[in-house]
This record gives sequence, structure tokens and C-alpha cells, in this order.
Amino acid sequence: MKSQPIEIMRGSGNVFRDLGHASPDLEQLKSILAAQIIQMLNRQELSVRGAHARTGIAAADFSRIRNADLGRFTVDRLVSIINRLGARVEVRVKVRAMLSAEQVIAGD
Repeated sequence: MKSQPIEIMRGSGNVFRDLGHASPDLEQLKSILAAQIIQMLNRQELSVRGAHARTGIAAADFSRIRNADLGRFTVDRLVSIINRLGARVEVRVKVRAMLSAEQVIAGD
């Protein structure tokens, strides 16, 4: 069995962009916020019902977040959930030119 060389491609740093999603930056931000919520729930050993009791936010919403079903959530709503769990969100913005697929492949 002859092994074939593996093609390695450099990613953009945003998997949603690499997969061709329509709003990759928004999806990445929502994913980062959801991951922080999940970490907070785990650290505080909160079930979805426990999180509901503490925050007043529906247990079903916490289930959706745990299952990465983020379509119903806005960034504002995710930040609000983090606040209700007892943390603050700090956002730093960096604006830069978008790279084309060819530039990403070339490693520019």
C-alpha cells in the first residue's frame, strides 16, 4: 500500500469562513460566547434546570446552547445570559482587510 502525500491547507482562523458560511464572523462570535456559557455552567456545576433557577432564562435555551443550536440567539442575548450567570463580557475589535481564498491558500 503506497501512501499518498497529504495536502495541507492553512485556514483563515475562522472555520465558518473556511466552510463558506454567509456570516462567518457573526457565527464565530456566537460560538465563542456559547463556549464561554458552557464553561461557566460546567465550572458552577449547573444543570440546565439549575441555570434556569439561577437566571430565569428558560432551561430549553441552555439546552440549545449546550447543543450548539445557536440559530435562535443574537449576540446581545448571549451576552445577557453571560451577565446573568455573573460575568461581564469585554470585546476588542480589530478590523482588517479580508483575504481571498487564493491568498489564504498561498499563506498571505
